[in-house]
Amino acid sequence: MSHLVSVKWLAERLKKNPETAVVIDVRFSLTDAEAGKKAYEKGHIPGAMYLNLNKDLSSPVQEHGGNHPLPDVDDFSTKLGEIGVDRETTVVIYDQHNDMFAARLWWLLQYMGHEKAYVLDGGLDEWSKRGHVITNKIQVPSMKQFKPSPNEDMVIDIDGVKEKIGDSTSILIDSRAKDRYLGKTEPLYKKAGHIPGAKNFFWKDVLAADGFWKTDDELQTHFEKLPKENEIIVSCGSGVSACPNVLALKLAGYENVKLYPGSFSDWISYQENEVETKEE
Repeated sequence: MSHLVSVKWLAERLKKNPETAVVIDVRFSLTDAEAGKKAYEKGHIPGAMYLNLNKDLSSPVQEHGGNHPLPDVDDFSTKLGEIGVDRETTVVIYDQHNDMFAARLWWLLQYMGHEKAYVLDGGLDEWSKRGHVITNKIQVPSMKQFKPSPNEDMVIDIDGVKEKIGDSTSILIDSRAKDRYLGKTEPLYKKAGHIPGAKNFFWKDVLAADGFWKTDDELQTHFEKLPKENEIIVSCGSGVSACPNVLALKLAGYENVKLYPGSFSDWISYQENEVETKEE
């Protein structure tokens, strides 16, 4: 089964076997941390739980580690249990559209050993467009116990990234917009540019013109310059917008894919690290 599900699939699943699935709303705005929760309270897919990027899908920001460090495994496991998720639960994650936040939770669940996690293609907009019910009723979840099994092969830290620079068997990609990659603009950080050696693959380019995810074949074409036998390290600003690229690489058939969670914001937290501003 793909890592994506359609609105039709979810609607049928919720109609036939609602007790076997948990739907999670992860809408968020980087400029207003409470906007997603407010939107959820105003209206969401029936039965959906809400998780917040800053509070639930990240741990507190420190001197190093980037702007959205991975959450503590035990804390995140507890949170998953509180919203009714255990290792047998099918989880469907949605955003407003096909945004970066659903992919972040999808990646976290994969990392925690939970493979039955899927992103709703088209998000809440497509659900609403297809005439399905939106509710402001917040359901009380059935408590579960989530037992994690973290896969450390899915992550790489700054020391690992440094070791891989110049290694012909490893490719680092930067998922941010081209102008940020080239250092022409930087709205968030004190330094502009990218990690030396990184190649630019803007995360939104994995979406088709209609806003849906590209097909597996289209994604293979999109990433065709990346040999499948190579290790692909995916970065961005803080480990969030990199996640759609990780998901897309998986859809395209890449197996050896790692996330650098700290990404550029972690890299520049070390004064001695150089940044590059030319195309690579």
